[in-house]
Amino acid sequence: MFNDKQNQVLAYELDSSRIKSRSKGNITLFYIEGFNIIETANKIFGYGNWSYTISKLEQVSQEQNQNQNNVICYKAVVNVTVHDLTHSKSVTREDVGFGTGIAKTLADAHESGAKEAVTDAIKRAFRTFGNQFGNSLYDKSRQHQNQTTNMQQPQQMQQSQQSYQQPTQQIPQMTQSHTPMDYSSLYNLGLTVVEQGQNLIVVGDDIFSKKDSIKACGFRWDGASKLWYKSIEQQAA
Repeated sequence: MFNDKQNQVLAYELDSSRIKSRSKGNITLFYIEGFNIIETANKIFGYGNWSYTISKLEQVSQEQNQNQNNVICYKAVVNVTVHDLTHSKSVTREDVGFGTGIAKTLADAHESGAKEAVTDAIKRAFRTFGNQFGNSLYDKSRQHQNQTTNMQQPQQMQQSQQSYQQPTQQIPQMTQSHTPMDYSSLYNLGLTVVEQGQNLIVVGDDIFSKKDSIKACGFRWDGASKLWYKSIEQQAA
């Protein structure tokens, strides 16, 4: 269903910079953050070419811990659907996720637990698409904690992902995406803010028709490079 470039990107080894870890008892768990999974799906499949639905969301337990905080656990079942570039074919994956909310108030504990369960289910459903969604993290024979320097993302993968972000432009020297919450209005339009050198730039499809929203976030148009940009110093200010 996917084209050769998508299949190639999906099969690449996971970039170690995307892997996070946390301790649970005497065990170290490795994972990819939820927002990173969503950004990766947008890059590989394209904005609007995938979606998810929540088929079940239910509370499974509630108690109080030794600090008198409410501890509420939720279970979510999520369906992720990915379309090909023409939307003539699609594939759906379903998985279950769990989330625990810990807070002084019941409302905050419910909110945290439910959101965490849905995010966990999305991540588990996406992992069936391959390495780029963390499937390799489930391979117990791999020593992920030792892969902090020698598992660098191939340059070819970076170029492939850029072609899905902005098919009509070649954006040189892109680094990491800026925090999505910083420019939620742009992300809601299917745009992405990334760092390029000392500037932040906006990338995405049909970008010029969205110029009013981009200008409202303080970005300026550079006619030579045909990019919307803002200096990082200006962002910090």
